[in-house]
Amino acid sequence: MTRSYEELLSRARSGLDKDARKSEGIRLELPIPDVIWVGNKTIFRNYGEFPKRLRRDSARVLMYLAKELATAASVDGERAIFIGRKDRDSFTQLLQRYMKDGVLCPVCGSPDTHLEKEKRMWFMVCEACGARSVAKVA
Repeated sequence: MTRSYEELLSRARSGLDKDARKSEGIRLELPIPDVIWVGNKTIFRNYGEFPKRLRRDSARVLMYLAKELATAASVDGERAIFIGRKDRDSFTQLLQRYMKDGVLCPVCGSPDTHLEKEKRMWFMVCEACGARSVAKVA
């Protein structure tokens, strides 16, 4: 009694845990930015959560956001204040791009990375696969 490849494959897939199949994507999920406007300033109220989840320096993440939004920014406790009116979608897209370029390993896709500075260059070192690559965003 020989079984076809498709039968064996469907049998193996049915035995997999449903959560294991879902985890094939990115396992690091960012919260939704909580943004309000006060006058001509944008207050990013839950900013403090993002550097913690990304495991990056708060000042570097803020510098990246300020540069990309072409505005001045400062940190006040757990919130960040930007000059000008910026919408939530801008922050969401920029943080997703920062995560893709500066946090996720380009080899295995793991978010378990850290930055190391060697001379004048920043390297992203993956703790999962050991890959070492030049950091696009430091």
